[in-house]
Amino acid sequence: MTRASSLAAASLAVAVLVLALKAVAWWITGSVALLADALESVVNVVAALAALAAVIYSQRPADANHPYGHAKAEYFSAVLEGALIVVAALIILREAWLALLNPRMPDQTTLGLAVNGLATAINASWAMLLSRRGRRLRSPALIADARHLFADVVTSLGVLLGVGLVVLTGQLWIDPALAAATAVNILWSGWRLMRESVGGLMDEAVGPELLGRIRSIVARHAEGAIEAHDIRTRHAGRFTFIEFHLVVPEDMRVGMAHDICDRVEEALKAEIEGSVITIHVEPPHKAKHHGVVVV
Repeated sequence: MTRASSLAAASLAVAVLVLALKAVAWWITGSVALLADALESVVNVVAALAALAAVIYSQRPADANHPYGHAKAEYFSAVLEGALIVVAALIILREAWLALLNPRMPDQTTLGLAVNGLATAINASWAMLLSRRGRRLRSPALIADARHLFADVVTSLGVLLGVGLVVLTGQLWIDPALAAATAVNILWSGWRLMRESVGGLMDEAVGPELLGRIRSIVARHAEGAIEAHDIRTRHAGRFTFIEFHLVVPEDMRVGMAHDICDRVEEALKAEIEGSVITIHVEPPHKAKHHGVVVV
């Protein structure tokens, strides 16, 4: 089992534990806000399961049907997680409306809040670890899972504060109102996650900062060439695909042009983890004079 799949499996176990704790907190108190928090954790479990399946599938080697590998499978998991978040938010809004029509004081709030607080602390610790490791491994599924957990932590903290306010003030409307606010926050989180994941499925280019680094690396290491132009990039899971045309002098031997390409490839792979490079060598009359001028 790889590091990414081990993390995904551990994330599933943490999600099940947190769901169990939050369900107990809701059962003890009867709070609709704590119910909303527990329902979001149901989504966490399903999302963690989807992330595990996607990570395992994405690590399959390239084959005849998928010559570029299976890395994009992780984006499907992230899109599914975003959709599940939206469904959970709609369920929570329904529960909040029913509770607003018939509000009630939560029971055994001290014990219930303590149990929910423990679940939130576990979620926060795991989200920080998962985010760090997911970015290091360049795994969209793990990063999406971590971001969802961070949203869950923020929601849980708000719920803890709100239920405490209900007990202190006796204002029963705070409980369902807080559940509705939780649902709106979850909807926003789900929308952002789906939007970013769809961008990956649509072969979205790298950001301006990374593109600038790519251009700088090519300029520094393509000595002997004239220019590089038509640089194209795209993300696919943990891989970054980089393609460009390299213009070389008319009298340059094939072997020398090949050496320049190897040098540029090695430099890009050393500085940009997971990069896959394709270089097309061209003669001087193909120069466009608007690409990367070689130093």
